[in-house]
Parts: sequence; structure tokens; C-alpha cells
Amino acid sequence: MTPAILFAFASAIFLGAGVVMAQFGLRTVEPLSGAAISVPSFTLLFLVLAPLILQGEPVVWRGLPIFIAIGLFFPASLTFLTFASNRALGPVITSTLGNLAPLFAVTAAVVLLHEPLRPLQFAGLVLAVIGAVAITITRPRDLGDWRSWALLLPLGGALVRGVVPPIVKLGLEVWPSPLWACLIGYVMSSLVVLGVQRIRKGSLVAQGPWSGRLWFAVTGVSNGLSALTLFAAVRNGPITLVAPLVAVYPLVTVGLSAIMLRHVRITARIIAGTFLTVAGVALVLIG
Repeated sequence: MTPAILFAFASAIFLGAGVVMAQFGLRTVEPLSGAAISVPSFTLLFLVLAPLILQGEPVVWRGLPIFIAIGLFFPASLTFLTFASNRALGPVITSTLGNLAPLFAVTAAVVLLHEPLRPLQFAGLVLAVIGAVAITITRPRDLGDWRSWALLLPLGGALVRGVVPPIVKLGLEVWPSPLWACLIGYVMSSLVVLGVQRIRKGSLVAQGPWSGRLWFAVTGVSNGLSALTLFAAVRNGPITLVAPLVAVYPLVTVGLSAIMLRHVRITARIIAGTFLTVAGVALVLIG
């Protein structure tokens, strides 16, 4: 299980870093245009490196439709849902409800893949989710005005992030290559986000200052590496192990925000949430 654990933690680190770097891009570029930069940026990098990193990776055509289908909604739909939720509800509720993703992932793994879920693993999952929520939640007066229907946006994002790993694992059973799975998925998602950008703006090129576009390009690479290492993790281990470990990404987000954005104050709530998250991860690992 060691490769799965290492890949899962790497995915959490890249995901948490991407959340922080996106904040710099959002200062000058609107969210949906940012998606039209971030997703294709990693796709382009992947395509350039493909002749090198895909050597020795055989093509299994039976798995192609599965990865194409995944790419039509991940990461494209997740990006749109997250940005729309940020606009409607703000980052607080978006992040808090987004932390429910591992619950969806584990449920789908138990139902679809018949993975066993031991009591200690379940307890660790619950603790990790509670800790992540405690880290990201804030005071009610900071939440702003929102409509109850808008809660479907972050819940939809959490559902997508949770359901994707079990579906990817099913695809990897047919075509056991995380590299091909990620590349095909990102090519399809790039077509989706660029198509939306073309319909909305009349141009495939997202507008904005070079600094903002550069931040979104870097964010896209970080998010792409998070997806790639996630796929590698589920290739090497069960979802019931991987999902709770990836859920620790708020620890990375808070830590980097305190360093780079300087607007995060380390409070007793964050310390308590960190303790719960770490304790939950420990239970998952020993379970």
C-alpha cells in the first residue's frame, strides 16, 4: 500500500497548493476564463512530454471510451461547479461542503467496487472530514448572502470529486495506465472548457493580464499533477484508503495561505481541526 499512500499525499499537496495559487489568478482574471487557462495548460504540458513519459505504456482501446467519458465531466465540470459556487456562496461554504467528497468516494467504492470498510477506517474517515470542515469553516457573519438552492453547487462539486476515483478505478482495471487515463481525461476536459469559453466570449483565448493568466497556468499544472497522482493512488490501493488521505489538502491550503497570502491566522479552531485530521489519517493508516 506504500505507493498508494505516497501518491495520495502527493495529490493532497498539489490540490492544496492549487487552491492557494488560484487566489492570485482570481485577482485579475474571472473564474470561468481562468478555467479555460488552467485545464488546457496542463494538457499542453502533458502532450509535450507524452512521447517521453508514455514510452512503454501500451494502448488498450477497450478502455478509451471510459476515459473519454470521465474527461467530459472531470476536471471540467468540477472546475465550473467550484468557480460558480465561489461566486454564489463564497470560498468558505464552497470549501466546507467540498470536504464531503471522501464520504461520496468511500460510499461509491463500497457499493460499486465492493471494497471492505473496516471500523477503524470509517472512524478515521469521519474524523478527517470533521477536521477538514473545522479548518475551513468560519464565523456566520462572514458568509454573506446566498440562496439555499446554491448549496447544490458545492455539493455537486463534492459529488463529482467523490465519484470520479471509483469510476477511474473501474477504467484502470481495463486499461491500467494512470498516465493515459489522465491525458485522455484532460484532453476531453480542455475541449469542454475551451468550447464554453468560445460560446461565452467569442474567442478561445481567455482575456486578462499576463500575470493573472500565468498564475492560472501554474494552478492548472498543480491541479493536473493532483489528478495524475490521484489516479496513480487509486491504481495502487483501495478508495477507502486513498480518499481520506487526499482529504487532508486543507492543511496544505491553510499552511501555504499563511505563508503566501498572509491572511490566515492560526487559531484554536485550526489547531483542533488539524489534530482531528491527523488523528483521522492515523486511524485510516492503521485500520
